[in-house]
Amino acid sequence: MRQRAQRLGKDDVEPLVRLGGGGHAHTVSIGGPTLYPMSVTNWAGNVVFGARALHRPTTVSEVQELVARGGPLRVLGSGHSFNRMADTGGDLLTVADLPRLAEISADRASVRIDGGVRYGELAVLLEKEGLALHNLASLPHISVAGAVATATHGSGVRNGNLATAVSRIEFVDGTGEQVTLSRGDAGFEGAVVHLGALGVVTSLTLDVRPAFEVRQYVYDQLRRTEIDAHLDEILAGGYSVSLFTDWTSDDVNHVWLKRLETMSGDWFGARPADGPRHPVPGMPATNSTEQGGVPGPWHLRLPHFRMEFTPSAGQELQSEWHVARENGLEALHAVAEIRDRVAPVLQVSEIRTVAADELWLSPNYRRDTLAVHFTWIADTDAVLPVVDLVEAALAPLDPRPHWGKIFTTDPLALRSRYERFADFQALVRRYDPAGTFRNSWQEAILG
Repeated sequence: MRQRAQRLGKDDVEPLVRLGGGGHAHTVSIGGPTLYPMSVTNWAGNVVFGARALHRPTTVSEVQELVARGGPLRVLGSGHSFNRMADTGGDLLTVADLPRLAEISADRASVRIDGGVRYGELAVLLEKEGLALHNLASLPHISVAGAVATATHGSGVRNGNLATAVSRIEFVDGTGEQVTLSRGDAGFEGAVVHLGALGVVTSLTLDVRPAFEVRQYVYDQLRRTEIDAHLDEILAGGYSVSLFTDWTSDDVNHVWLKRLETMSGDWFGARPADGPRHPVPGMPATNSTEQGGVPGPWHLRLPHFRMEFTPSAGQELQSEWHVARENGLEALHAVAEIRDRVAPVLQVSEIRTVAADELWLSPNYRRDTLAVHFTWIADTDAVLPVVDLVEAALAPLDPRPHWGKIFTTDPLALRSRYERFADFQALVRRYDPAGTFRNSWQEAILG
C-alpha cells in the first residue's frame, strides 16, 4: 500500500496542551506541504496535536484501509481551527495528498472536487472556466471540506454559508465503507455540517454560477448613531458587507463593502478610506485584497486576504457567535456594554451576516444570522475569561458558536439550540457505530 505515515514519538508531541498554553519552540504547521517528526500544530500554533501518527493516503482505497483498522482516528484539513475538534490520542489523517479533482458537470451548474483542495486552488480553476462559487470566506487558504464541515461562511444577507453550496457529499464512514449522499436524500442535511463525526470526506459536489466581477470599497468611522438607526440597510449595502471594530468606542472603525455596482461619496456618514486597509490594526495592507472600487474577479475580491500572503495576524485566537439577525442590534449593544473587558485582549472584531439554511448543525439553521467574530490576542489565560463574559452577555439571544473557534458554552445548552441535534446524534451512530472518529471534544459535544 502506497501510504505515507508521519510517525510522531511521545517525546516529540506535547500531549493535550491547553489552548495557547506551553511553549512550542520548534513546531510545524500542517498548512505546509511537508510534515517533519516534531510537534504538529494547527495553523495558529495554539493547539499541539497529541497524535501518535499522521497518515497521508494518496487514494480513496488507502483511506478505506486506514479507517477499517479502527480508531481512534481524526481528519486534519488545513488547520484553520482554534479548538481541539481535530485532536486525538490515536492517529491523524490528511487527505491533502489525494489526487486533485475538479469535474465540471455537463450543464456547468456544479463541480465535483476532492476532499483536500483549498478554496484558493479551486477558485483559480473555476475562474478559468468562467465559473464561480456563490461566496468565499475571508481567507482563501482553507480547505473546502474543512470549511464545509464547520459551516464556515463569508458575508451577505442573501448568501448562505459555504456548506450551502454542497449538493453531494462522498465520505468513508467509520466501517471503511464509501457513502454518497445527495441533496434530497434522507440525512443529507445532517451530513454536510458534520464536525468530522461521520467519516473522511473524499469528495464534494458544489453548486457553481457564472463568474462575476466585484468592487471592494472601504469606509472609515461609521458612527454608532447610524448603526442604531440603519443597521439593516448597512448590512444589505453590498453583495458582502463586513464591519470591523476594536470596541474601544461606540463607533465602527471600518466598513468593507464588496459590491457588484459602483459607488462614490460618503456612506451613512462614513468617509471613503484614503488608502488600502488591513482588517487587523497594524498589519500591512499589502496582505489584503484590492480596494478602492477597482473591479476584479470574484475570487480576488470576496476574501479579505490574498492567497499569496499570510492571512490575518497568524498569532491569534478566534471566537464567533451567531444570533438571529433581528436580534443583531441587541447583540452589538450587549458586547458594547462589556467593551472595557473585551478591548484589552482583542485584535479586531468583525460583524457579518449569513442567510438561513436547512443544514442541521449549521449556526444559521432556519434563521437569518448576524455573526460577531473576535480575533483575540494569543494568550489563552487572558482570553478565556472574556470568552465566558461575551457568552454570558449574548446568552439571552441563544447564540450559536462557530464550531471551529474557541467557545465555552455548556454542551447541554449548546444542543438545545439545535432542534435537529438528536437526529444528528442518530446519524453519527449510523455511520460511525464503533466511535472510530470520536475524541474527547466530540464526546463533550455529542454526549
